[in-house]
Amino acid sequence: MKRLTKFFSNVVREMKKVSWPKKQELVRYTIITLTTVIFVTVFFALIDTGISKLIRLVLE
Repeated sequence: MKRLTKFFSNVVREMKKVSWPKKQELVRYTIITLTTVIFVTVFFALIDTGISKLIRLVLE
């Protein structure tokens, strides 16, 4: 039990040292992340569609 208490005490102490992003930074990082995810999703969807059509064309 003492080890567990010490562990959580250390966690709290380390969390106080963390430099948390400001609201503006967080919003910017979130927008960048979502934009990147959407771009990659559309890119791979287009690649997948193109390869699927190419395979169907070859097999027919």
